[in-house]
Amino acid sequence: MTGARGARRIGLPAEIKDHEERVALTPSAVAAAIERGHQVLVQAGSGSGAGFSDADYEDAGGELVADAADVWAADVVVKVKEPQASEHAHFRDGLTLFTYLHLAAEPDLTAALVESGVDAYAYETLTERGLLPLLAPMSEIAGRAAAIVGASQLSAAHGGSGTLLGGAAGVPPAKVVVIGLGVAGTMAARGARGLDAHVTGIDIDLQRLYETHLDGTVDATQISETALVAAHVREADLVIGAALVPGARAPVVVTEEMVAAMRPGAVVIDLAIDQGGCIETARPTTLSDPTYTLHGVLHYCVTNVPGQFPRTASAALSAAVAPRLLQLLDDPTSPRLEGAANVLGGKLVHPAVAATFPDLPSGDAPTPAGG
Repeated sequence: MTGARGARRIGLPAEIKDHEERVALTPSAVAAAIERGHQVLVQAGSGSGAGFSDADYEDAGGELVADAADVWAADVVVKVKEPQASEHAHFRDGLTLFTYLHLAAEPDLTAALVESGVDAYAYETLTERGLLPLLAPMSEIAGRAAAIVGASQLSAAHGGSGTLLGGAAGVPPAKVVVIGLGVAGTMAARGARGLDAHVTGIDIDLQRLYETHLDGTVDATQISETALVAAHVREADLVIGAALVPGARAPVVVTEEMVAAMRPGAVVIDLAIDQGGCIETARPTTLSDPTYTLHGVLHYCVTNVPGQFPRTASAALSAAVAPRLLQLLDDPTSPRLEGAANVLGGKLVHPAVAATFPDLPSGDAPTPAGG
Protein backbone atom coordinates (compact mmCIF):
# COMPACT_ATOMS: atom_id res chain seq x y z
CA MET A 1 0.00 0.00 0.00
CA THR A 2 1.37 3.40 -0.92
CA GLY A 3 0.79 6.32 1.38
CA ALA A 4 -1.45 9.19 0.34
CA ARG A 5 -0.68 12.79 1.12
CA GLY A 6 -3.39 12.61 3.77
CA ALA A 7 -5.80 9.75 4.38
CA ARG A 8 -9.38 10.89 3.81
CA ARG A 9 -12.86 9.43 4.19
CA ILE A 10 -14.64 9.15 0.84
CA GLY A 11 -18.42 8.83 0.71
CA LEU A 12 -20.23 7.09 -2.16
CA PRO A 13 -23.98 7.71 -1.74
CA ALA A 14 -26.80 6.06 -3.65
CA GLU A 15 -28.24 8.34 -6.34
CA ILE A 16 -31.79 9.53 -5.71
CA LYS A 17 -32.62 11.36 -8.93
CA ASP A 18 -35.51 9.83 -10.87
CA HIS A 19 -34.47 6.47 -12.39
CA GLU A 20 -30.80 7.28 -11.84
CA GLU A 21 -29.02 3.93 -11.51
CA ARG A 22 -25.44 4.98 -12.18
CA VAL A 23 -22.70 4.91 -9.55
CA ALA A 24 -19.63 7.16 -9.62
CA LEU A 25 -17.05 4.56 -8.56
CA THR A 26 -16.89 0.88 -9.46
CA PRO A 27 -15.54 -1.60 -6.90
CA SER A 28 -12.15 -1.60 -8.62
CA ALA A 29 -11.96 2.19 -8.28
CA VAL A 30 -12.86 1.88 -4.60
CA ALA A 31 -10.05 -0.65 -4.19
CA ALA A 32 -7.60 1.79 -5.82
CA ALA A 33 -8.56 4.54 -3.37
CA ILE A 34 -8.18 2.20 -0.41
CA GLU A 35 -4.77 1.13 -1.70
CA ARG A 36 -3.75 4.76 -1.48
CA GLY A 37 -4.65 4.77 2.20
CA HIS A 38 -8.14 6.26 2.05
CA GLN A 39 -11.32 4.97 3.67
CA VAL A 40 -14.41 4.52 1.47
CA LEU A 41 -17.94 4.52 2.86
CA VAL A 42 -20.41 2.97 0.42
CA GLN A 43 -24.15 3.33 0.87
CA ALA A 44 -25.77 -0.08 0.62
CA GLY A 45 -27.36 -0.69 -2.76
CA SER A 46 -25.64 2.23 -4.46
CA GLY A 47 -24.16 0.09 -7.24
CA SER A 48 -26.89 -2.51 -7.66
CA GLY A 49 -28.52 -0.83 -10.66
CA ALA A 50 -25.18 -0.82 -12.46
CA GLY A 51 -24.52 -4.47 -11.75
CA PHE A 52 -22.28 -4.09 -8.69
CA SER A 53 -23.42 -5.81 -5.51
CA ASP A 54 -22.75 -4.75 -1.93
CA ALA A 55 -20.54 -7.82 -1.66
CA ASP A 56 -18.45 -6.53 -4.59
CA TYR A 57 -17.77 -3.31 -2.70
CA GLU A 58 -17.02 -5.16 0.53
CA ASP A 59 -14.58 -7.42 -1.30
CA ALA A 60 -12.89 -4.27 -2.62
CA GLY A 61 -12.46 -2.99 0.95
CA GLY A 62 -15.36 -0.57 1.08
CA GLU A 63 -17.33 -0.12 4.29
CA LEU A 64 -21.07 -0.53 3.76
CA VAL A 65 -23.38 1.88 5.58
CA ALA A 66 -27.15 1.97 5.47
CA ASP A 67 -27.93 5.67 5.89
CA ALA A 68 -27.16 8.42 3.41
CA ALA A 69 -26.33 10.79 6.30
CA ASP A 70 -23.41 8.58 7.31
CA VAL A 71 -22.01 8.64 3.77
CA TRP A 72 -22.43 12.43 3.54
CA ALA A 73 -20.49 12.76 6.80
CA ALA A 74 -17.33 11.77 4.91
CA ASP A 75 -14.62 14.31 4.05
CA VAL A 76 -15.20 13.98 0.32
CA VAL A 77 -18.46 12.89 -1.32
CA VAL A 78 -18.24 11.62 -4.89
CA LYS A 79 -21.41 10.99 -6.86
CA VAL A 80 -22.96 11.15 -10.32
CA LYS A 81 -25.74 13.73 -10.50
CA GLU A 82 -26.12 17.12 -8.90
CA PRO A 83 -27.42 16.94 -5.31
CA GLN A 84 -31.20 16.92 -5.19
CA ALA A 85 -33.09 19.33 -2.92
CA SER A 86 -33.44 16.77 -0.13
CA GLU A 87 -29.66 16.28 -0.12
CA HIS A 88 -28.91 19.94 0.55
CA ALA A 89 -29.45 19.24 4.25
CA HIS A 90 -26.18 17.30 4.22
CA PHE A 91 -24.14 20.33 3.12
CA ARG A 92 -21.68 21.72 5.65
CA ASP A 93 -18.48 23.69 5.93
CA GLY A 94 -15.51 21.38 5.42
CA LEU A 95 -17.25 19.04 2.98
CA THR A 96 -15.73 18.54 -0.47
CA LEU A 97 -18.14 17.50 -3.23
CA PHE A 98 -17.05 16.01 -6.57
CA THR A 99 -19.86 15.36 -9.08
CA TYR A 100 -21.73 16.73 -12.08
CA LEU A 101 -23.14 20.09 -10.94
CA HIS A 102 -24.39 22.03 -14.01
CA LEU A 103 -24.81 25.08 -11.76
CA ALA A 104 -25.80 27.50 -14.53
CA ALA A 105 -29.19 25.74 -14.60
CA GLU A 106 -29.38 25.20 -10.81
CA PRO A 107 -29.78 28.52 -8.93
CA ASP A 108 -31.08 26.92 -5.73
CA LEU A 109 -28.25 24.40 -5.59
CA THR A 110 -25.71 27.12 -6.32
CA ALA A 111 -26.98 29.28 -3.48
CA ALA A 112 -27.04 26.31 -1.10
CA LEU A 113 -23.42 25.45 -1.87
CA VAL A 114 -22.29 29.03 -1.36
CA GLU A 115 -24.20 29.47 1.89
CA SER A 116 -23.05 26.16 3.38
CA GLY A 117 -19.35 26.53 2.68
CA VAL A 118 -19.05 23.31 0.66
CA ASP A 119 -16.05 23.11 -1.66
CA ALA A 120 -17.69 21.90 -4.88
CA TYR A 121 -15.80 20.53 -7.87
CA ALA A 122 -17.67 19.74 -11.11
CA TYR A 123 -16.88 17.00 -13.56
CA GLU A 124 -18.29 18.94 -16.50
CA THR A 125 -15.96 21.94 -16.18
CA LEU A 126 -12.68 20.08 -15.65
CA THR A 127 -10.55 20.97 -18.66
CA GLU A 128 -7.45 19.38 -20.13
CA ARG A 129 -5.84 20.48 -23.39
CA GLY A 130 -9.07 22.21 -24.36
CA LEU A 131 -11.11 19.04 -23.82
CA LEU A 132 -13.62 18.02 -21.14
CA PRO A 133 -12.40 14.54 -20.11
CA LEU A 134 -14.99 13.91 -17.37
CA LEU A 135 -17.92 15.13 -19.45
CA ALA A 136 -16.91 13.27 -22.62
CA PRO A 137 -17.81 9.72 -21.49
CA MET A 138 -21.39 10.67 -20.64
CA SER A 139 -21.67 12.90 -23.71
CA GLU A 140 -20.72 9.92 -25.83
CA ILE A 141 -23.39 7.75 -24.27
CA ALA A 142 -26.02 10.50 -24.42
CA GLY A 143 -25.25 11.07 -28.07
CA ARG A 144 -25.46 7.41 -28.95
CA ALA A 145 -28.72 7.15 -27.02
CA ALA A 146 -30.21 10.21 -28.76
CA ALA A 147 -30.31 8.48 -32.13
CA ILE A 148 -32.04 5.45 -30.59
CA VAL A 149 -34.48 7.60 -28.63
CA GLY A 150 -35.20 9.81 -31.61
CA ALA A 151 -35.97 6.85 -33.84
CA SER A 152 -38.34 5.49 -31.19
CA GLN A 153 -40.11 8.77 -30.46
CA LEU A 154 -40.83 9.32 -34.16
CA SER A 155 -43.04 6.24 -34.15
CA ALA A 156 -46.77 6.81 -34.12
CA ALA A 157 -46.98 4.70 -30.98
CA HIS A 158 -45.03 7.38 -29.09
CA GLY A 159 -46.90 10.31 -30.60
CA GLY A 160 -44.43 11.04 -33.38
CA SER A 161 -45.16 11.50 -37.05
CA GLY A 162 -44.73 7.81 -37.86
CA THR A 163 -41.56 8.42 -39.85
CA LEU A 164 -38.87 5.73 -40.04
CA LEU A 165 -35.38 7.24 -39.91
CA GLY A 166 -34.03 5.18 -42.79
CA GLY A 167 -37.08 5.46 -45.03
CA ALA A 168 -37.78 2.58 -47.40
CA ALA A 169 -37.53 1.67 -51.09
CA GLY A 170 -39.04 4.59 -52.94
CA VAL A 171 -39.42 6.62 -49.72
CA PRO A 172 -36.75 9.19 -48.73
CA PRO A 173 -35.09 8.87 -45.31
CA ALA A 174 -35.97 11.14 -42.43
CA LYS A 175 -34.18 14.48 -42.12
CA VAL A 176 -32.17 14.82 -38.93
CA VAL A 177 -30.55 18.07 -37.80
CA VAL A 178 -27.87 18.02 -35.11
CA ILE A 179 -27.05 21.33 -33.42
CA GLY A 180 -23.49 21.32 -32.07
CA LEU A 181 -20.89 18.79 -33.16
CA GLY A 182 -19.01 18.19 -29.95
CA VAL A 183 -18.83 14.68 -28.51
CA ALA A 184 -22.57 14.30 -27.90
CA GLY A 185 -23.61 15.81 -31.21
CA THR A 186 -21.08 13.83 -33.20
CA MET A 187 -22.21 10.56 -31.65
CA ALA A 188 -25.85 11.45 -32.24
CA ALA A 189 -25.08 12.24 -35.88
CA ARG A 190 -23.17 8.99 -36.34
CA GLY A 191 -26.01 7.02 -34.82
CA ALA A 192 -28.69 8.64 -36.94
CA ARG A 193 -26.65 8.23 -40.09
CA GLY A 194 -26.02 4.61 -39.14
CA LEU A 195 -29.80 4.18 -39.26
CA ASP A 196 -29.70 5.62 -42.80
CA ALA A 197 -31.25 9.00 -41.96
CA HIS A 198 -30.12 12.10 -43.84
CA VAL A 199 -28.11 14.07 -41.28
CA THR A 200 -27.18 17.75 -41.34
CA GLY A 201 -24.68 18.95 -38.76
CA ILE A 202 -24.73 22.57 -37.57
CA ASP A 203 -21.92 24.23 -35.63
CA ILE A 204 -20.18 27.58 -35.21
CA ASP A 205 -16.76 26.00 -35.85
CA LEU A 206 -15.89 25.73 -39.54
CA GLN A 207 -13.01 23.37 -38.81
CA ARG A 208 -15.34 21.02 -36.95
CA LEU A 209 -17.80 21.14 -39.86
CA TYR A 210 -14.99 20.35 -42.27
CA GLU A 211 -13.85 17.36 -40.20
CA THR A 212 -17.29 15.80 -39.77
CA HIS A 213 -18.13 16.26 -43.43
CA LEU A 214 -14.81 14.82 -44.55
CA ASP A 215 -15.02 11.72 -42.33
CA GLY A 216 -18.62 10.99 -43.28
CA THR A 217 -20.18 11.64 -39.88
CA VAL A 218 -22.85 13.78 -41.56
CA ASP A 219 -24.34 14.09 -45.02
CA ALA A 220 -24.27 17.87 -45.01
CA THR A 221 -22.94 20.70 -42.86
CA GLN A 222 -24.19 24.18 -42.11
CA ILE A 223 -22.60 27.10 -40.27
CA SER A 224 -24.76 28.23 -37.37
CA GLU A 225 -26.55 31.40 -38.48
CA THR A 226 -30.11 32.08 -37.34
CA ALA A 227 -31.85 32.20 -40.71
CA LEU A 228 -29.99 29.13 -41.96
CA VAL A 229 -30.72 27.16 -38.79
CA ALA A 230 -34.41 28.07 -39.09
CA ALA A 231 -34.59 26.75 -42.64
CA HIS A 232 -33.11 23.37 -41.68
CA VAL A 233 -35.17 23.00 -38.50
CA ARG A 234 -38.39 23.73 -40.37
CA GLU A 235 -37.81 20.76 -42.68
CA ALA A 236 -36.47 18.36 -40.04
CA ASP A 237 -38.19 15.26 -38.73
CA LEU A 238 -35.79 15.10 -35.78
CA VAL A 239 -33.69 17.88 -34.21
CA ILE A 240 -31.03 16.99 -31.65
CA GLY A 241 -29.64 19.91 -29.66
CA ALA A 242 -26.13 19.50 -28.26
CA ALA A 243 -24.70 23.03 -28.09
CA LEU A 244 -22.41 23.59 -25.11
CA VAL A 245 -20.48 26.39 -23.39
CA PRO A 246 -18.56 24.86 -20.45
CA GLY A 247 -19.88 26.10 -17.12
CA ALA A 248 -22.31 28.59 -18.67
CA ARG A 249 -25.92 28.35 -19.67
CA ALA A 250 -26.31 26.70 -23.05
CA PRO A 251 -26.91 29.18 -25.88
CA VAL A 252 -30.42 29.14 -27.35
CA VAL A 253 -29.91 28.15 -30.97
CA VAL A 254 -33.39 26.89 -31.85
CA THR A 255 -36.08 29.46 -31.03
CA GLU A 256 -39.72 28.83 -30.22
CA GLU A 257 -40.66 30.32 -33.58
CA MET A 258 -38.49 27.71 -35.31
CA VAL A 259 -40.10 24.88 -33.33
CA ALA A 260 -43.59 26.18 -34.11
CA ALA A 261 -42.75 26.04 -37.83
CA MET A 262 -41.89 22.32 -37.71
CA ARG A 263 -44.32 19.74 -39.08
CA PRO A 264 -46.70 18.04 -36.62
CA GLY A 265 -45.21 14.92 -35.09
CA ALA A 266 -41.61 16.06 -35.51
CA VAL A 267 -39.32 15.38 -32.54
CA VAL A 268 -36.77 17.51 -30.70
CA ILE A 269 -34.24 16.14 -28.22
CA ASP A 270 -32.29 18.63 -26.12
CA LEU A 271 -29.11 17.05 -24.78
CA ALA A 272 -28.03 20.44 -23.42
CA ILE A 273 -30.96 20.58 -20.99
CA ASP A 274 -28.62 20.04 -18.01
CA GLN A 275 -27.19 23.47 -18.80
CA GLY A 276 -30.57 25.09 -19.45
CA GLY A 277 -31.13 23.78 -22.97
CA CYS A 278 -30.26 25.06 -26.45
CA ILE A 279 -33.85 24.75 -27.71
CA GLU A 280 -36.05 27.56 -26.42
CA THR A 281 -39.12 25.38 -25.87
CA ALA A 282 -37.19 22.77 -23.87
CA ARG A 283 -37.89 22.21 -20.18
CA PRO A 284 -36.40 19.45 -18.02
CA THR A 285 -38.16 16.09 -18.05
CA THR A 286 -37.51 12.79 -16.28
CA LEU A 287 -37.09 9.19 -17.32
CA SER A 288 -40.46 8.52 -15.65
CA ASP A 289 -42.17 11.19 -17.75
CA PRO A 290 -39.76 11.94 -20.60
CA THR A 291 -41.83 13.80 -23.19
CA TYR A 292 -44.37 16.53 -23.78
CA THR A 293 -45.84 18.09 -26.89
CA LEU A 294 -45.70 21.79 -27.71
CA HIS A 295 -46.68 23.38 -31.05
CA GLY A 296 -47.41 19.84 -32.24
CA VAL A 297 -43.76 18.86 -31.75
CA LEU A 298 -42.76 16.05 -29.39
CA HIS A 299 -40.06 17.17 -26.91
CA TYR A 300 -37.67 14.78 -25.14
CA CYS A 301 -35.60 16.71 -22.57
CA VAL A 302 -34.46 14.15 -20.01
CA THR A 303 -31.70 15.52 -17.78
CA ASN A 304 -29.98 12.18 -17.19
CA VAL A 305 -30.12 10.34 -20.49
CA PRO A 306 -27.11 8.07 -19.72
CA GLY A 307 -28.83 7.00 -16.50
CA GLN A 308 -30.93 4.49 -18.44
CA PHE A 309 -27.74 2.62 -19.43
CA PRO A 310 -26.15 2.38 -15.97
CA ARG A 311 -23.90 -0.61 -16.52
CA THR A 312 -22.07 0.95 -19.46
CA ALA A 313 -22.25 4.50 -18.12
CA SER A 314 -20.96 3.67 -14.63
CA ALA A 315 -17.94 1.82 -15.96
CA ALA A 316 -17.10 4.66 -18.34
CA LEU A 317 -17.63 7.37 -15.73
CA SER A 318 -15.64 5.63 -13.01
CA ALA A 319 -12.67 5.10 -15.33
CA ALA A 320 -12.55 8.84 -15.98
CA VAL A 321 -13.36 10.05 -12.47
CA ALA A 322 -11.25 7.73 -10.30
CA PRO A 323 -7.78 9.11 -11.19
CA ARG A 324 -9.00 12.72 -10.86
CA LEU A 325 -10.54 11.91 -7.48
CA LEU A 326 -7.20 10.59 -6.25
CA GLN A 327 -5.56 13.76 -7.54
CA LEU A 328 -8.16 15.87 -5.72
CA LEU A 329 -7.43 14.01 -2.50
CA ASP A 330 -3.68 14.50 -2.91
CA ASP A 331 -3.56 18.06 -4.24
CA PRO A 332 -6.68 20.13 -5.09
CA THR A 333 -4.47 22.69 -6.89
CA SER A 334 -3.12 20.14 -9.36
CA PRO A 335 -3.12 21.22 -13.02
CA ARG A 336 -4.99 17.97 -13.72
CA LEU A 337 -8.00 19.53 -11.97
CA GLU A 338 -8.00 22.76 -13.95
CA GLY A 339 -11.47 24.30 -14.19
CA ALA A 340 -13.11 21.77 -11.86
CA ALA A 341 -13.50 24.10 -8.86
CA ASN A 342 -16.90 25.83 -8.99
CA VAL A 343 -17.44 26.88 -5.36
CA LEU A 344 -14.71 27.33 -2.73
CA GLY A 345 -15.03 28.84 0.71
CA GLY A 346 -18.47 30.31 0.08
CA LYS A 347 -17.52 31.94 -3.24
CA LEU A 348 -18.11 31.09 -6.90
CA VAL A 349 -14.69 30.61 -8.45
CA HIS A 350 -15.50 29.37 -11.95
CA PRO A 351 -15.76 32.45 -14.20
CA ALA A 352 -18.71 31.19 -16.25
CA VAL A 353 -20.69 30.21 -13.16
CA ALA A 354 -19.87 33.49 -11.42
CA ALA A 355 -21.04 35.43 -14.48
CA THR A 356 -24.34 33.52 -14.40
CA PHE A 357 -24.98 34.49 -10.76
CA PRO A 358 -23.63 38.04 -10.33
CA ASP A 359 -25.52 38.51 -7.04
CA LEU A 360 -23.62 35.71 -5.30
CA PRO A 361 -20.11 36.14 -3.83
CA SER A 362 -17.31 35.30 -6.24
CA GLY A 363 -13.56 34.94 -6.09
CA ASP A 364 -10.57 33.93 -8.13
CA ALA A 365 -10.09 30.36 -9.23
CA PRO A 366 -7.21 28.57 -7.52
CA THR A 367 -3.84 28.80 -9.22
CA PRO A 368 -2.64 25.33 -10.25
CA ALA A 369 0.46 24.15 -8.45
CA GLY A 370 3.48 25.00 -10.52
CA GLY A 371 1.33 27.21 -12.75
